[in-house]
Amino acid sequence: MGIIIIITIIIPDLKNIPKSNSPLVIAEIAQAHEGSLGIAHSYIDAASNAGVDAVKFQTHIASAESTLSEPWRVKFSNQDATRYDYWKRMEFSKEQWKELYEHSRERNMLFISSPFSIEAVELLLETGIDAWKVASGELNNTTLFEMIAETGLPVFVSTGMSNYDEIDKAVEFFKNKGTDLTLMQCTSLYPTPAGKTGLNLISEFRERYHCNIGLSDHSGNIFTGLAACALGANAIEVHITFSKESFGPDVPASITIDELKVLTEGVKFIFDAINNPVDKNTIAEEFKDMKKIFNKSIVARYDLKKGSLLDRSILSFKKPGNGLSPDKLNQLIGKRLKRDIKTDELIMLSDIE
Repeated sequence: MGIIIIITIIIPDLKNIPKSNSPLVIAEIAQAHEGSLGIAHSYIDAASNAGVDAVKFQTHIASAESTLSEPWRVKFSNQDATRYDYWKRMEFSKEQWKELYEHSRERNMLFISSPFSIEAVELLLETGIDAWKVASGELNNTTLFEMIAETGLPVFVSTGMSNYDEIDKAVEFFKNKGTDLTLMQCTSLYPTPAGKTGLNLISEFRERYHCNIGLSDHSGNIFTGLAACALGANAIEVHITFSKESFGPDVPASITIDELKVLTEGVKFIFDAINNPVDKNTIAEEFKDMKKIFNKSIVARYDLKKGSLLDRSILSFKKPGNGLSPDKLNQLIGKRLKRDIKTDELIMLSDIE
């Protein structure tokens, strides 16, 4: 699933989103930058130009989160010998993270990241962070929960690999802490086929947890996010890429920048449509003048003399609709004209005996 340099800013109350704003659209940059600071900055600019509300990164510190024995989810290239090496290549320094945070705020977007270690939380607190994302694989990491809850910042919790028992515990924890929580339906398939997106869980989660509900989408298209908006999602997160031909493990589950722009526009349009109900009688009254143009009137098919007996064969229905409407036809049939009528001239009730 609607964004000037701002140095100090009040974090928005995400609980008010469904009442006053369209769903928060989050551009997940993740590792699309391939370890390049310049590319990361380019993604921030592109996401801002597409109209999103927030950008999201993943903050990896290889030595704090991984071992050399960590297996690959997808062995997408020979560039990195191990998964550990890949995370190492994705690292940014404290100064670089600060740059990315400040750039995002200059572009008037929230800066969100998923920390994958306590050290990553500490780093982001030093460099700048507006909200946290708890990744699917961290739902049993209560130490991480404790640390980010203490910051008082909003938290997005992904549910990609978790069952209800695990989700219940996570939601209970953050609710007990008074956290501004958004629970994200997520399916950890890259890309996610239509039948696995779990859109039904948006309403199920809302009824079960009574908190903001979002979608962390891995389908690689905009349809799922638009559907989530129509179903009342408060936040929509999508992976982005400059090209479907780009390098990286998340590309099949990502949308392009052009698609991102369509998504953000579509989300705002759908939200406005749903949240502005139309009264059919009221709107019909607004079009009463237009009806006179498009509706039809009863007219003479031929030149008719005074005293002519009216039947269906000598009458026709033609625009504009500022005369006697076709549903009044029976009031004319069998009656005689009081005056001569020209071809295509309106026949009114005052013209008959």
